[in-house]
Amino acid sequence: MMREWGEYDRPIELTDPGLDALSHPERADKVFILTLDPILATDIYERIHFDPRMQSYEIVRPQTIGIKDAVAEIEASPRDTVTARLLIIDVRKDTTSLLKKAYNKVVGYNRRDFNKYCYVILISDGPVSLFQAGTTLEVFVSHLARHRIDYHPALIFYDPFLHYEPNELQRRGIEDVFTLPNEVPRRFRPYFQKTESVSVSEIRRYFRATHKSPDVKKERKKILRKLYKKRIGKQFSLPKDQLKSWLSKTGLRLATEKLHLYPLYFEDWVYELVQKASGLNVCK
Repeated sequence: MMREWGEYDRPIELTDPGLDALSHPERADKVFILTLDPILATDIYERIHFDPRMQSYEIVRPQTIGIKDAVAEIEASPRDTVTARLLIIDVRKDTTSLLKKAYNKVVGYNRRDFNKYCYVILISDGPVSLFQAGTTLEVFVSHLARHRIDYHPALIFYDPFLHYEPNELQRRGIEDVFTLPNEVPRRFRPYFQKTESVSVSEIRRYFRATHKSPDVKKERKKILRKLYKKRIGKQFSLPKDQLKSWLSKTGLRLATEKLHLYPLYFEDWVYELVQKASGLNVCK
């Protein structure tokens, strides 16, 4: 049985007592993408790099593909993250357990600068119990609270295309521990007209529409928003104002946290947070 994210062992303690005392105000317009998923990394990279507002940003992403090599690459990167104004971290349940050591070091090196010189955006799947009968969005509250304690994020995005039901995930292989799925979660499959199985990489390419005209991009954003509206409306009995908030840039408030839907307004938030970090930089 799959365990909730919070049921994994709590993050390890940092062994260097000086880490929390460090501040790094001399940061650049740089974004670090921390994920073991090359499909998600490409989606994030292209959304930022091909946005006219952010073409000058330096974007650092894992270059290796295999799980084992990607883990090693990310574990070697924490000290370098102190040069960036934005960290985008993939905290899905199935890979976070492999990256606890690296993520803790990233937090340790940047903690003093969070929400001042450096901001964090988390991209997450949801709680395992989200698909159980009668479940409401309140199951996200403790899920979001744990992320707040561990990462101090400026924003948390829930990505429906990362969220699989427990029996959809198949662990295989010895060296890589498991293979990240590339098939669209089955609850979305009826919404796509295709005889063969549709892949997550295809869906992400379609909706980001990197080399398409502004009109096409705008239309595909509308299609994605309508898809989310239909799917969320089918799964949860949300009041219209709450559903509207979740589909907006503002996000849905749950207790003291806000939850956003990836990739709706993702580029806008990346731009605004990097600008905010830059504006607070006393060295600029």
